[in-house]
Amino acid sequence: MGNRAESQDLIKLGNRIRDRRQEIRLSQEKVAEQAGISVNTVSRIEGGQSAMSIEIFIKMVQILGVDANELLGVSSQTKEDGQCQKIHKGANL
Repeated sequence: MGNRAESQDLIKLGNRIRDRRQEIRLSQEKVAEQAGISVNTVSRIEGGQSAMSIEIFIKMVQILGVDANELLGVSSQTKEDGQCQKIHKGANL
């Protein structure tokens, strides 16, 4: 079951990368060139068939000009809610 969940996460991440790349009108070739990886690797990442190193993920964030949390599917609302809860709990002390 863990592998299936991991696979779904890779597919979702790949979809977000592809969607952003298309949104800013970059080709897979251009992304590959800037990231220092092959076009085939970009294709496999976007298809959720291949995980990437943290170094490549950071390059993708920079190339795509997007927040890492957005690519990971982490809502900024959740982050803000967490900060508000910390403040609220601190006020009750």
